[in-house]
Amino acid sequence: MKRALLFIALVTISFAASAQWYRVDLLLKKKPAPYRPPLIEKGSYDSVTFQSIAKLPQAERPGHPELYPVSFVRSEYSYEAAEDIEMKAAQHNMRYRVYTDASYNFSELARLYILQNKFSEAKWYLLQSNNISRQQNDNKHTIENLIDLAMIKADIGDYALAEEDLTEAYNIACVNKFNDYLTEIEKKELDIAQNKLTPSKLVSRYSDDLPNNSTAE
Repeated sequence: MKRALLFIALVTISFAASAQWYRVDLLLKKKPAPYRPPLIEKGSYDSVTFQSIAKLPQAERPGHPELYPVSFVRSEYSYEAAEDIEMKAAQHNMRYRVYTDASYNFSELARLYILQNKFSEAKWYLLQSNNISRQQNDNKHTIENLIDLAMIKADIGDYALAEEDLTEAYNIACVNKFNDYLTEIEKKELDIAQNKLTPSKLVSRYSDDLPNNSTAE
């Protein structure tokens, strides 16, 4: 009798547990799927926007916005950072006897000083660059240095020395048949001739970076 009652109790418990899991399973299966928006039809954006604009008369179409160039004044920190980079490169190239690269480093330093109206420093570095470019037979670089030297001397009023540099640059260009440089030198000569009629407009500034043994003319 006891065994029969125990058997009936176990069967009842198992049916109750199965019913509970069955209900949970039904609830999970009946959970609604998450909402998904419908896909946008391909080409609908183009057809609504661009094709409608294309069908407008030319006078009614929106015009293109006008763009204007924006110029920024270079800061003193920017010049100092650029000078530091070129100076370290020049020292490195001179130390390891990479003289051709050092010559271009000196020219770049000179151009940085020209932008700041520091003409004495610019002349010194151009002269150092020219000494190397002549030894390396880098005629194009020598011409470029002479042109820069001439324009510096013209800006500070040394027109006679400026013309001498341009004449030397012109002769080197003629010998080597550098026609592009010939045209540029002729334009610089015209500029100097016009500048002779007006007083010097720029004042030379000095920098602490200029070596003491300056050979600038």
